[in-house]
Amino acid sequence: MTLFYDARGNIYAVVNPAALRRQGIGVPDSAASAARTRKAWAASAIAAECEWGETPHPAEGKAHRCDGLLVGPFQALPPFDLLIVNTDGSLAERSGNGLTIFAQALTDQGLMTDGCELRVHHDQPDGASPVATWVEPAVFEHVAGFWLALGLPVFGPSAVGARDVDQVLLGATELSHVSALAAIDPHWAHSQFVRVGNPHCVTLVEQASALPDNSQMQRPALFEALQAIAFAPPAGSGQPCVAGINLQWAARQPDNRVVARVFERGEGPTASSGTSASAVACAAWRAGWVEAGEVAVVMPGGIAPVRLQVQDDTLLSVSLFGTARPQA
Repeated sequence: MTLFYDARGNIYAVVNPAALRRQGIGVPDSAASAARTRKAWAASAIAAECEWGETPHPAEGKAHRCDGLLVGPFQALPPFDLLIVNTDGSLAERSGNGLTIFAQALTDQGLMTDGCELRVHHDQPDGASPVATWVEPAVFEHVAGFWLALGLPVFGPSAVGARDVDQVLLGATELSHVSALAAIDPHWAHSQFVRVGNPHCVTLVEQASALPDNSQMQRPALFEALQAIAFAPPAGSGQPCVAGINLQWAARQPDNRVVARVFERGEGPTASSGTSASAVACAAWRAGWVEAGEVAVVMPGGIAPVRLQVQDDTLLSVSLFGTARPQA
């Protein structure tokens, strides 16, 4: 049975690989093999699990009923392996909301009763597989959920495989100028590349009015322009990143808060994204917008609490808190 969960407006389907095989979808019985062979089965899995059926009727302009597919677990005891399949059939290295949802699904099935490691297998060419995340059940501000330890963030074009981008200064912070973004909107001239297990391009804007609206990003002209930047070929241009890049826009707010918008690689505009929120918090810290400790990243789907650990002006690690609830 396929389960659907919502984490801050980000909806994923969760399905066991054995259930896909019973439908005639040839997912291998190991996550590593499934990642290597995803071109043979991923599109069929998305069509079977994520596309709209006769009911419920699809929301206007939304081709799929969820933001992706979580395939796993591939074993009955931790650590647990999984794959994160985007609706275009590509694999993601990490998803904060996706891992939160997967942890909740494991908990609901009685498989996860304590902290454990979740290992995401993928076939992206610019990163090692699997990407491991330690997930710990926790209560934050009286709400039960999970803390995800995302490790040490890495900054700059080389961290995400970006090519042919100019470096500029914003105050004392060295940032990147992504010409394709600035050509869409001149306010989008200063970006920070961040890798938190997966690649991100966080564009820092002075005013919240310069943030793109999700409905605007769904319109064909803007969607196609952003898709060319964010998606890997053949759907995208591979510029500045051959493997594609998750796009975010961030504006500063008081009280260690940042408001953000997200256009995900392989998906498009989303209500929220956990790794995007983490990348935004890291970029905001590096720009001097926020202090270490807990940062609130405000997205259309909700607020993501992010914890930054800093020692001697060095960012050591980033963690994300999330909750998930089942969808009917």
